[in-house]
Amino acid sequence: MYSDIAANKRKTVIIMAVFVAFVGLIAWLFNQYLGGQPSTLYGVLLGTVVYAVITYFAGGRLALAVNGAREIQKKDNPRLWRIIENLSITDGLPMPRVFVIDDPSPNAFATGRDPKRAAVCATTGLLEIMDDNELQGVFAHELGHVKNYDIRVSMIAFALTAVISLFADIMLRMTWFRSGDREDNNNGIFLLLGIVAAILAPFVALMIQLAISRQREYLADATSALTTRYPEGLISALRKIQRSGSVMQRQNTATAHLFFANPLRAHSLTSLFSTHPPIADRIARLESMGTHA
Repeated sequence: MYSDIAANKRKTVIIMAVFVAFVGLIAWLFNQYLGGQPSTLYGVLLGTVVYAVITYFAGGRLALAVNGAREIQKKDNPRLWRIIENLSITDGLPMPRVFVIDDPSPNAFATGRDPKRAAVCATTGLLEIMDDNELQGVFAHELGHVKNYDIRVSMIAFALTAVISLFADIMLRMTWFRSGDREDNNNGIFLLLGIVAAILAPFVALMIQLAISRQREYLADATSALTTRYPEGLISALRKIQRSGSVMQRQNTATAHLFFANPLRAHSLTSLFSTHPPIADRIARLESMGTHA
């Protein structure tokens, strides 16, 4: 378990290195188009780094906001609050903030930079169809992400996805605007490069999310089973979600990797690169844990 936490921290460094290299390449191409002034290149790089840092520190709030989550207190849903409170005590974690999304799809996610700033969120659909044992299994999984510092890696992935998408959009718009300058013979080449960069950027952002690895979901499932000592609860929850589906009404690819189950439509392009392992595989692993116990 501790080796997995250390691996997540190393993975953070690797993801940051890939991001800097990708942004640096596009910034260099863009700088060449604008005249090759070093000051322009440094300005672009500094701006993207500042934006990434701001997005990282505000990432938890942004993830909750873009998914329409509303914060609740104990009096609003004593059942959910009690389950999360008991699991937090068991895991030795601070009580996270609790949120609910008005969505009939059964799903949940955890966010925040670290355990002290964590938040967990459930959909109304999850609360309606899960019994206490199943709900306990789901949130032991989500608190497992908090305990294993997966949420920190997830926030970095969210921040970098936003930066890459914004930077590619600005580059494409400025390249298109300058293409009207007939005196620049390189306009056609750099316009093409701008279009290619804008098309590739979302896929690079998706690869960054994939770099988080599906293994973190298996690890959180295992953490849930160890915390509750009752893997059957999580298995039952996964089976219910497998039957009912986990597609959310509000689609957001930037935060999809945060959720307990894939919230994107099955036929969307991004679902082909889902960070979530198949539910059947998760169930099989949990059942195997029970067999070896």
